Amino acid sequence: MALEITDANFEEVVLKSDKPVLVDFWAEWCGPCRMVGPVVEEISKEYAGKAIVGKVNVDNNPQISTQFGIRNIPALLYFKDGQVVDKQIGAVPKSILADKLNKQLV
Repeated sequence: MALEITDANFEEVVLKSDKPVLVDFWAEWCGPCRMVGPVVEEISKEYAGKAIVGKVNVDNNPQISTQFGIRNIPALLYFKDGQVVDKQIGAVPKSILADKLNKQLV
């Protein structure tokens, strides 16, 4: 299950992680976000122990969303060693999201 990431726990969960992190920025009212949501959940199960997968509700966590310049959702940011190393904007197939995460595992 994807972790709920908030303004309060972002630094601990994402920036201080010793594993790659995939963060899905989403909102309840966003249609494409609802399409990507189940895919993100699948990836979180498949990469358990290898990577951290979490979701940020942009309506409830404006600080993180602003900090990373999130203007369009769904926005998926890939972090490694506390830095954004890749991103994907919009709904895309699971294979694209998994490929980008796999690149961070090496």
